[in-house]
Amino acid sequence: MIAGAGALAAGWIGEDDSSAAPIAVMSGSSDAPLSEDGLSVNEIYETAAPGVAHIEAEVGTQAASAPVPMPGGGGTATGSGFVIDDQGHIVTNAHVVSDAERIDVTLGDHAPVEAKLVGSDPSTDLALLEVDPDSVELHPVSLADSSRVQVGDPVVAIGNPFGLDNTATAGIVSALQREIQAPNGFSISDAIQTDAPINPGNSGGPLFDAAGEVIGINSQIATGGGGNGSVGIGFAVPSSTATDVTKQLLETGEVQHAYLGISGADVSPQLADALNLSVEQGALVDEVTKGGPAEDAGVQAADEQVTVAGQQLPAGGDVITAIDGEPVTGMDDVISVVNSKQAGDEVTLDVLRDGETVEVTVTLGDRPANPA
Repeated sequence: MIAGAGALAAGWIGEDDSSAAPIAVMSGSSDAPLSEDGLSVNEIYETAAPGVAHIEAEVGTQAASAPVPMPGGGGTATGSGFVIDDQGHIVTNAHVVSDAERIDVTLGDHAPVEAKLVGSDPSTDLALLEVDPDSVELHPVSLADSSRVQVGDPVVAIGNPFGLDNTATAGIVSALQREIQAPNGFSISDAIQTDAPINPGNSGGPLFDAAGEVIGINSQIATGGGGNGSVGIGFAVPSSTATDVTKQLLETGEVQHAYLGISGADVSPQLADALNLSVEQGALVDEVTKGGPAEDAGVQAADEQVTVAGQQLPAGGDVITAIDGEPVTGMDDVISVVNSKQAGDEVTLDVLRDGETVEVTVTLGDRPANPA
């Protein structure tokens, strides 16, 4: 959750909502290059738009996981996606197709074709669909290495906001290494923040760089008020995460994630002063999941609460100051490191316990279906 704003999945709109006022903005001249060595918005659109899919998912009345309630508890949810190969595989958001009884995909001017769900991963909010490659003309797009993205890089989002097919919007990368919440409650690390306008119906669609390659999958927006439209703060799951997830889904139909089994709070100078800690940054362990990897390794949870600036915070637990020798500034660092590992990997935690630094080796487990 972003402070001061509500995070909203940018994917679900009811079929009765398609009359909403469009928001389709091209920043600057569509013929001007996005960067000195890049393509123009129009060039990216002409090249990539045929590979962007309009997705309609028929949702039953019992669908409870939709992030935006459907009229009458069911209906048609719409979102976006994009083709990644010649075999008919399409990446989208898991929340777009969650609980779907039927999924239809429209590419370009072709009639809708039914897609099957290869697999989904609620922990990263990604899903992989498949259509018959002989039933539709395919225009795959390329996934870039999102680790090379920098703040200020120009970007273009193409999707279907409010059911408006193939809408292009442009902006920049506003920030990196954001943390957003997945549909199952876990955290998605290293999300890309952008000011390119995205709205309900954009979910699952691609965020392109100036070379016309996908650097992210548009997933959430921060509303900042009572509405659910764009306020210029959107979040995309990084393409490097999508590359790993789609590979696992293609190979096994499911995705494994490493799991530590703790919840915690950032150590601030104020908290360090209140707890008389010898460090001013780190991750204070609040809870340790019973039977989880951290508990098995002996990581200790908080056993009391203190009030800091009017807020109740945990105290008495281990403070993680480093992982595998790399300093930890807060829980975001812990989450990012664990998300980069695989189940079965070992990590060494430097923890501050009773005023002394202790090394704890944890064998990471396989993440359960939800944090509880």
